[in-house]
Amino acid sequence: MQERRFDFIVDSHCHLNYKGLVEEQGAVIDRARRAGVGCMLAINTKLSEYDDVRAIAENNSDVYATVGIHPHEAENEPDVAIEALLERASHSKTVGIGETGLDYYYDNAPRDMQKVNFRNHIAAARTSGLPVIVHTRDADDDCINMLQAEMAQGEFSGLIHCFTASQRLADACIEMGMSISISGIATFKSAKELQETVKTIPMDKLLVETDAPFLAPVPHRGKTCEPAFVMDTARFVADLKGVEFTDFTNITTSNFFNLFNKIDDSFKPVELA
Repeated sequence: MQERRFDFIVDSHCHLNYKGLVEEQGAVIDRARRAGVGCMLAINTKLSEYDDVRAIAENNSDVYATVGIHPHEAENEPDVAIEALLERASHSKTVGIGETGLDYYYDNAPRDMQKVNFRNHIAAARTSGLPVIVHTRDADDDCINMLQAEMAQGEFSGLIHCFTASQRLADACIEMGMSISISGIATFKSAKELQETVKTIPMDKLLVETDAPFLAPVPHRGKTCEPAFVMDTARFVADLKGVEFTDFTNITTSNFFNLFNKIDDSFKPVELA
């Protein structure tokens, strides 16, 4: 069978239910489609908001959802059982677990609670077969140690989203078979170290995202970020990697569907009038 070639790109991480996007959600999604974004992954960060995120996916054939509790929310939603994640993960348009992980920069939740939350999500990912989406900031050592310990108990797939961490974390995650997603931060003039790390990430492990409504890439700095802007990040990273843009689009989109493989092979982007 001939390998499918993709002529669109995916925003692998956006928050379509967040302030700044939700007010004109339909227009935001339409602008993304017209920019060449064929698929968007709407990320859940509070279990109490899962129904809102799922509804966006149900109402748009090119939007999928995840289920998860952000490390910032680990204290606010501390008693979520693995079964609660798995129940929601069974929905046909819920294709990933997270975002979850560790954030020691803000420490909005006690670190021990963040770790419990992270482990529960990994367990749900392992059981469901869906990839875990990892947020990590200023927590490289604990993130590596936890991922390695959990991987030793049973393999699971995963993605480090909005990667800004060390070369050491990138290398460790790639060695574990995980993928890495790059946001608009890579386009910032101050991101020289990150740009050097991006150059080392194998193309078959690379995805791109916006993390909208945050982190608008150059040339949109200062604006509310939206999924359409993933094209600017993709062009920048393609140049950084020395890859033709059409090849970059094809590879990263293929990587997305290989990782989030619950999405049916017959997926097609929305046809525009």
